[in-house]
Amino acid sequence: MLFLIKFIVLICARYKHNLNIMDKQLYVIITAGGVGKRMGGNIAKQFMELGGKPILLRTIDMFRNLPFRTEIILVLPGEYKEYWKSYCMENNLWFKHTLVSGGITRFHSVRNALEFVPDGALVAVHDGVRPFVPEKMLEELFGYDLSGEDVAGVIPVMPSVESMRKKIFDDEGHTVGAEPVDRDEYIFVQTPQVFDSTRLKESYKQAYSPAFTDDASVAESKGYKILFCNGSRFNIKITTPEDLEMAEIILKMNV
Repeated sequence: MLFLIKFIVLICARYKHNLNIMDKQLYVIITAGGVGKRMGGNIAKQFMELGGKPILLRTIDMFRNLPFRTEIILVLPGEYKEYWKSYCMENNLWFKHTLVSGGITRFHSVRNALEFVPDGALVAVHDGVRPFVPEKMLEELFGYDLSGEDVAGVIPVMPSVESMRKKIFDDEGHTVGAEPVDRDEYIFVQTPQVFDSTRLKESYKQAYSPAFTDDASVAESKGYKILFCNGSRFNIKITTPEDLEMAEIILKMNV
């Protein structure tokens, strides 16, 4: 009997969670405006193949395959927009999405994309080279209650499992050593980061600052609060050849 009650409570919570998602217009900004110099090669990293398919397409497919609809906004370097259009035509990819040209920084790229997002929606901002976000994690992020007036969004985070040190610099800015720090005081931040679109758009009206390391930091600088949820160890960002090797392993695991 107790098991049945717990099961009913779980189903009701799940139903309420899905209603929170269905009640909103959902947008996804996929940022792929860089060229990935750390990866090397003669093509931008987001177009390198992972298991016979471009990394970027695998990332897009995560959102296309969700049980609810999301409007996709894709940010690309200007010189790669025609490349992407040609790839879609050659491979019969006719799904609806909006193409936006990237800016001089990620901040400017996201601001360009937000012009195509209406007020009163939920908008996720995601790195184009993170193709392994678990579906359950995506549903959880989109289902968060962001109705509080001072809350802008929710971000996935992970605790540090490595020992950490802080660099020590001399007067000329050269590294001269490193001191240990308490890793429990630090967390790693992932994407997608999900926001109330009205508040994120308001936050992006600010002038650019190098202190803006992600979308959450932009919103926080405007005075908004950010909620945290659990990230995933599989949600890696592919930026180096070693990352691509790890991605091949994750792909074969079919997680």
